[in-house]
Amino acid sequence: MIDGETLRAMQAPLKERYRDDPGDAVVTLRATGSIGLDDVTCSVETSKAMIRAGLHPATGGDGLAACSGDMLLEALVACAGVTLNAVASALGIALKDGAITAEGDLDFRGTLGIDRDTPVGFRAIRLGFTLDTDADDDTLDRLMKLTERYCVIFQTLTSPPAIEVSRTSTPAG
Repeated sequence: MIDGETLRAMQAPLKERYRDDPGDAVVTLRATGSIGLDDVTCSVETSKAMIRAGLHPATGGDGLAACSGDMLLEALVACAGVTLNAVASALGIALKDGAITAEGDLDFRGTLGIDRDTPVGFRAIRLGFTLDTDADDDTLDRLMKLTERYCVIFQTLTSPPAIEVSRTSTPAG
C-alpha cells in the first residue's frame, strides 16, 4: 500500500495545475467498439486488451462473450477499490486486506421486450466492502463516505449525466 505522503506528492503537481487552469482538469475518456457481423457481439477496445461483448445467457447468449452488465459492475468494483485504496492511503488507514463486490438485479423481461412495464436495466445494485484493518468504526465510516464521494463510477450511477446519442451513416457498397 502506498503511504499518504507519497500519494500527496504524486498528486500535488496535478492539483496545483488544475487549480491554476481548471480547463486542464477536464479530460474526455473514450471507448470504441465494432459490431460483430457474424454474431450478436461488439468488440470493445480497452487500454489493455480487446474485449468481445455479447448476449448474457439469460437473453440467448452462449456465455463465451463478456456481458456488458457484468462489465458495468466490474467497472464499479474497480473504481471503488482504487478510490478506497487512495482514500485509505491519504488518511493513513492501514489495510491488511480488502475485497469489493458488486451485484445487481436485472429482470430480463424488459430487455427482451416481453413486458413493456418491466424496466430495462438494473433495478438494484449492491456494493460491498470487506476490509481487514485495525481502524475504528468512525474512521471506517469516514473512509466509506469519502470513497462514495470520490468514486467516479459510483457518482455517475447515482447522479447520471445527460447522454447524447448520435448516428452517422456510410453509403452501402
